[in-house]
Formats: sequence, C-alpha cells, structure tokens
Amino acid sequence: MNLPASSSPEQVFDWLDTAAEKRAAAGLTRRLRPRGASSTELDLAGNDYLGLARDKRVAGAAAAAALRWGAGATGSRLGTGSTELHTELEYELARFCGAQAALVFSSGFTANLGAVTALSGAESAIVSDKHIHTSLIEGCRLSRTDIAAINHCDPAAIKHALATRRKPRALVVTDSVFSVDGDLAPLGELAQVCREHGAALLVDDAHGFGVLGDGGRGAVHAAGLAGEPDVVTTISLSAALGAQGGAVLGPRRVIRHLVDTARSFIFDTGLAPASAAAALAALGVLKSEPGLPEKVLTNAVTLSSQLRAAGFRVSNPEAAVISLQAPSAESAAEWAGRCAEQGVRVGCFRPPSVPDGISRLRLTVRADLTESDVDTAVKVISESAPAGAAS
Repeated sequence: MNLPASSSPEQVFDWLDTAAEKRAAAGLTRRLRPRGASSTELDLAGNDYLGLARDKRVAGAAAAAALRWGAGATGSRLGTGSTELHTELEYELARFCGAQAALVFSSGFTANLGAVTALSGAESAIVSDKHIHTSLIEGCRLSRTDIAAINHCDPAAIKHALATRRKPRALVVTDSVFSVDGDLAPLGELAQVCREHGAALLVDDAHGFGVLGDGGRGAVHAAGLAGEPDVVTTISLSAALGAQGGAVLGPRRVIRHLVDTARSFIFDTGLAPASAAAALAALGVLKSEPGLPEKVLTNAVTLSSQLRAAGFRVSNPEAAVISLQAPSAESAAEWAGRCAEQGVRVGCFRPPSVPDGISRLRLTVRADLTESDVDTAVKVISESAPAGAAS
C-alpha cells in the first residue's frame, strides 16, 4: 500500500473542504437555524404533535423535577442514573400502551439502537423496510448479522425474505408511521407474516404514539398488537409528549434482556430527571384530554387538502406528517428558507435523508393549530414555491 506523503498538520483535514464543495454543488449543504425562546414563527417543522412542549403543566413538572433531583441523571441507569421518576414513567407508559413492561432510554435513537442490537445477533436475520428511521438502520448495521432491506410496505417481499433466510431466528423491523411521507405500515399483515415464519416484529411507533389509536395509544395498539408476546415497540418521548428521551415497550423478558445486553442503555447516561417528569406530565395530559389526537388528524387532513387544491404534490397523511415534493434538493432548501423568512418554519428533507432520493418539504401538524394558522401556512408555502413545485 502506498502511504500518503508527509504533510503539515494544517493539511490533514483538507479532504473535508473537498467533500464540502461536493455537497454544496449537489445542493446538500446544511446549516443550523437557532430559534429564540419566544419565537413568533408558525412551527410546522417540529414534532410537538400535541402542542405540549410549552404547556405549563409539562414545563412546570420539568422545572420542579430539576430543582428536586438536579440538572442531570449523574450516571448510567445501572449506576446512579435511575430515579423513582424513571420507574414511574416506565410503569405508566407500559400501562397506557398495553405492554407488559417498558424501559426508558436517553433518546429515541438510543432506544432503537439498543432494541435492534440486543434482539438480533449471530443467529438472527434482520428483515427491514427500506424506509425505516436512520436510528433503526444504524442498529441493523451494528448488529453484524444478515440484513435484507425490502421494498417499502411490501409484506409479500418480507414473507419471501423470511422464508429464504439462512439463520434460525429473525427480526422484522419497521416504522409504524414513516417519517418522510407519513404513510402507515401494514402492521396487521406484517404480524401475520412474522408468525407464519417464527419471527419477532419490532415497530418504531415514534410518529404514531400520541396520535393514532384509542386516546393516542399508538399504531401498534390500534392494530391490536399491544401486549403480544412477539411484538416489541419503540417510542419517542420528544414527539407527541413534547419532552425528551425514548422507550422500548414489550414482554417483560425482552425488557430484562435489554437491561442486561443493550449497550446504548448500559453505557449511556440516563435520561435527565426533568425530562422524565415532563414526559410523565405530558402523558397525564394526554390521558385527561383524549381528544387531542383527533385534532392532530383533523388538522393534517385540512392542511393537506388545501395544499393539494393549490396544485402541490402532497402525500396523504395518515398521522401528523405531510410531505410536498420539490423539483430538486437545492430548490427544496431555498423553498424552506423563503418560508422561514415569511414566518413559517417547515422541514426540508433531501438525500441522503430520503430513501427514495426525492427532495421535499416535510410539514408536521399540531393539535393546537387554528384555521388561521392553516390558511397562513398554505399562503406562505404557495407564494414561496419554486417553479415546477405546483402543477
């Protein structure tokens, strides 16, 4: 092997400049856009589906917990990082969603990493939908086992992959609500396919929990799979609950196994007590106001219908996520920027974040959006649209 010629310390990272130039030429440069504490923007980019992140009951619970328990968890969950708040949150999440047990992680990302890696291994095959969350993809990569990424929402293809696998065990991995277009996985069909072939089903319900199912209990509950012995669910605490963190829900023996083997749980600092308290308070609000999820769905249908009437290529929302196709990656970024300049914050999804390679605006609706908010969003998006975005 030819080693590179000696260079000065200033040249070691010169390759980063070349990579940045290539991203810029492809319209894939990203930048942070800090918002103020009292921003007046209309937020259609965040995942605060129930509008609880600023709810005084939720924020107040976080503040009180920080004063009582301290700013951080102080250690891993197996060290000093587990508090009575964590235990209570796990109990309440499991009871609400109809699972035997739950385990709280510091984020939805680490929950997915832990669940996938701990429930797979050398004797397992993983079969996943191609459109799953990046955190699930990273978990699959870290599993170091046979992986088959199957065409989007194709139970027949998953059935074939399970039937032809070379490993004795299998784990099927899917989102419930896919994060790019907001479409819903055929969970009932997937569960049946899994049972025909002795496979476990792992469902990331980050965008279904709090929005779908009876009182917001999630897509897994709505599909009649809550509490099933072969189904494991992951959720985010930073979406519908407006807090921070993630959790895995499932059979008690699965949760015990995660405590013993999930590296993203064992070696990570525990969720901050303030975040656990905020999630608990938000769950309490959801229980006391079970109509909130229906408001999310109503607003999603209203916004998507008006955008479609304006000529845009809009996804059919089955939860809180809506996408509008853009002509290119560069035009999508410019479109989102112009919307922000006019006071409407929207998401911008471009490769490699989109599995189908299509750039788009990603909109998320909330339960607390008003008719005026929807009208404003449609007006700003329409007036800011690049050529070719609308028919």
